[in-house]
Formats: sequence, structure tokens, C-alpha cells
Amino acid sequence: MQKLTNKEEEIMHILWRLEKAFVKDVLAEIHDDKPHYNTLSTIIRNLEDKGYVTYNAYGKTHQYYPIVSKEDYKKKFMNTAIESFFNNSYKNVVSFFAKEEKISVEELKEIIDLIENKQ
Repeated sequence: MQKLTNKEEEIMHILWRLEKAFVKDVLAEIHDDKPHYNTLSTIIRNLEDKGYVTYNAYGKTHQYYPIVSKEDYKKKFMNTAIESFFNNSYKNVVSFFAKEEKISVEELKEIIDLIENKQ
């Protein structure tokens, strides 16, 4: 699975949400830094080249849809981030969020309960 640019990832989130879309449908979902139609079309074709999307052809137009699930991408992204930034340690990940005050004591207790009960 090749790494995505920030813009490609943004487009993938739109495609995962819409499930199937024409370029104009994706363009309508972008609110900030809206690219030109041709630029967006190129980004989507790059996603196709990278193996993330494919399409159904309707004459000269294409309806794109993801072939990599959001869950599979999330697993790959998280595993890579944990390996690269936290020495492959989940303890380091949780410690990071605790130090940054991004996770509460209550949430940590919930995580412990999940681990103890294997839910």
C-alpha cells in the first residue's frame, strides 16, 4: 500500500463516505482549497494508479469507488505511525496522549477494562 499525500487522503475520505462518485460529486464535497476539476481528476487517477480506487465507465465519464477499505488503510496508517514515531510501542502511544492531555483518566480506565475483558 503506497503512502498517500494529504490531498489524496482527503479525497479517499470523501470516496469512503460517498462509496461511489463522479469527479463532480467529489468536487462538491470539498469546501476548503477546492482544486480545479482537472486537478481533482488527476488526483483521482493517481489514486487509481496507486491501487486505492477503480471505476465504472459510462461513456466518456467514470464513476469511481474505493477498493481499499477505510479500515485497511487505518490499520496500515496506524501501524506505520506507531512503528515510526513510537518505537513500535503502544505504551509509548498512550503515554504520548496522556502527556498531551488528549486522553482522560476515565478513558484510560475504559481501555484497561477493554483489555481485561478482551472486548
